[in-house]
Order: sequence, then C-alpha cells, then structure tokens
Amino acid sequence: MKKFMIDIQLVGLDQETRMKLLPREQEVVMELEQNGTIVDNFIKLDMSGIFMVVMALDAEDVHSKLSALPYYPYMTIAIIPIRVINSVNQ
Repeated sequence: MKKFMIDIQLVGLDQETRMKLLPREQEVVMELEQNGTIVDNFIKLDMSGIFMVVMALDAEDVHSKLSALPYYPYMTIAIIPIRVINSVNQ
C-alpha cells in the first residue's frame, strides 16, 4: 500500500443535498478511518472540500475506495503520491 494526498473539491453540491447526505458521509468516513484507508483528513476552511491522506495501491484504488462516499459524485479529486520523510511514520 502507498500513501496518497487527496485534494477533494466539492462541485455542484447544494446545501440541502449536502445536509441530507452528511450523516451517511460521516459514517463512511469513520469506517474508512477505522479500516486504515483514510489516515487523516482536513476540511478546507471555506468548506469547499477536504484534504485527505489515503492508503491505496494506486490512483484507481483511491477512486474505488472513495466511491463509497455519498459525496463522491460531487467530488473533483486530485491524487498526489506522497512519501513520508519521518521514518517513524513509514
């Protein structure tokens, strides 16, 4: 497994739909955190999206894993492979 920095921008997600999907979105994120797929996540200050650190085999696997998220159809995703500098976290 490799680590990827994911820059997610939410596009076309109106407030009503966002709030309707939010409880399930939070549940799925928690499941992905518990199974080690999502290592960390950070909500953007303007609430337009999220930065995540994700464990996956490759970019296709990232999409496969994130496709379980209710917000996925509204996501524009940039995937950047990363390497941790601190050897404690490798």
